[in-house]
Amino acid sequence: MSKIRISFMAAVAALAFAGAAVAQSANADVPAARQSAASDLTDGEIRKVDKDNKKLTIKHGPLKSLDMPSMTMVFAVSDESVLDKFQAGDKVRFDAGKMDGKIVVTRIEPAR
Repeated sequence: MSKIRISFMAAVAALAFAGAAVAQSANADVPAARQSAASDLTDGEIRKVDKDNKKLTIKHGPLKSLDMPSMTMVFAVSDESVLDKFQAGDKVRFDAGKMDGKIVVTRIEPAR
């Protein structure tokens, strides 16, 4: 009986250490994941803010998410509040995607 108890205790200890190691390595990857997400953003410059039509005109670099080359184009916005945060001439970093057949800015932030 004592051999079973010792084996059980050893197994529990091994699982506890393995769980701690996995949690620690997952936390170590968080900054890298944030950096990766930030590197997916495209540099751009706001050319026009059209509040009436809820659109931004942005001159931008290549958009990886849409396999799109550099150009100036009009984007719808997924969050109307961004129209109050930016004005023509602002440098931004952003990403876009397709929603309901439209190309929409899905994330945008001031460039640093």
